[in-house]
Amino acid sequence: MDLAIIIGFVAFGIALIILEVIFVPGTTFVGIGGVLCCAYGVYLSFESYGNSGGFLTLALSATIGFGALVYSFKTRSWDRFSLKGTMTGAVNENQLSHLSVGDIGESISALKPIGKALFEEKEYEVTSLGGWISENQKIKIIKIEHNKVFVEPVV
Repeated sequence: MDLAIIIGFVAFGIALIILEVIFVPGTTFVGIGGVLCCAYGVYLSFESYGNSGGFLTLALSATIGFGALVYSFKTRSWDRFSLKGTMTGAVNENQLSHLSVGDIGESISALKPIGKALFEEKEYEVTSLGGWISENQKIKIIKIEHNKVFVEPVV
């Protein structure tokens, strides 16, 4: 087997494993694919070059993979890809002063039990106390508590 193919499988496998560790949380197809590519490259090396070539490929790929992971964490080279901002706002925060119990509005999405509704031409996130309320149905505010608007259908 051509040495370039073996190196390609091992390098691609190591790249997939690094992507798994850095970017993709948990064990996914990316990491499993990386392990399988590395294993296939080592298998091809054993098949083509015998025990000495196979064990050399195994040792080199393990050393290079481990070294690449350590390097990427030590140099923090992956920080530029991570999100550093935080969300400080909350839903309906300081927006409920115009609403009061008894106001009539219309659901603009299905409330299952949470959805969107229109009151006085403004969109709010609302919760139904009962079950499902279909969209474009008239609803009435029955309670406002801790920036949450509770509604029921108007019959």
